[in-house]
Amino acid sequence: MLLLIIGVLLLTVFLWYRGIIIPNARAAIEYPIKGIDVSAYQGDIEWEQLQKQDMRFAFIKATEGSSFVDRHFETNWTNAKETDLRVGAYHFFSYDSEGKTQGQHFIKTVPADKESLPPVIDVEFYGDKEKNPPDHGEVKKELSTMVKMLEEHYGKRVIIYTTNKAYDLYIKNDFEECDIWIRDVFSKPSLPDDRAWTFWQYTDREQLAGYNGEESSIDVNVFHGDEKAFREYGG
Repeated sequence: MLLLIIGVLLLTVFLWYRGIIIPNARAAIEYPIKGIDVSAYQGDIEWEQLQKQDMRFAFIKATEGSSFVDRHFETNWTNAKETDLRVGAYHFFSYDSEGKTQGQHFIKTVPADKESLPPVIDVEFYGDKEKNPPDHGEVKKELSTMVKMLEEHYGKRVIIYTTNKAYDLYIKNDFEECDIWIRDVFSKPSLPDDRAWTFWQYTDREQLAGYNGEESSIDVNVFHGDEKAFREYGG
């Protein structure tokens, strides 16, 4: 019996890893407007093909820290804009760089376009940061600086993408001027300060056609709103 249980568990993990089982799929059905987020890890992307798979929006990685630019950003941005997808760009926030220089870097890289989705700052842990989290006050200071810069330059509410742990430590009860994009690949999100989320990344294991990068899976998200709200969002 024990071996059977272990076998079932291992099979379940394997099916999840391959994207055959998506724990949140049923909960996500409640939100019909779906989209993807991509980076160079997805390689060359056939944007029209992705769009045909019921995708409505795409967030594309643009920058990281104060100097890194995703090598596929310019191509992805140009090609995605030629489809009917609503497109936005995101920045991977570095705890080791000033918010000002990160903001300048993103602004230099990402065009200001009224039709685009609002800019995104991705706040999560990397390296040893989860075991040794940066000081809350310092992170708030630098992140606030970048948020204000992007808000002023693009004329839109900034979106903060984050994980549950990073939200709890750095975002909770703060940054009310921003919209929240939360990652939770196992359960429907419920933010600890009872705040509403705007986007939800419900899986990082979806298998779609239309890309050929290092990663065979792709992140899929939903928008918290109906068709009218989505059309008006970020305007």
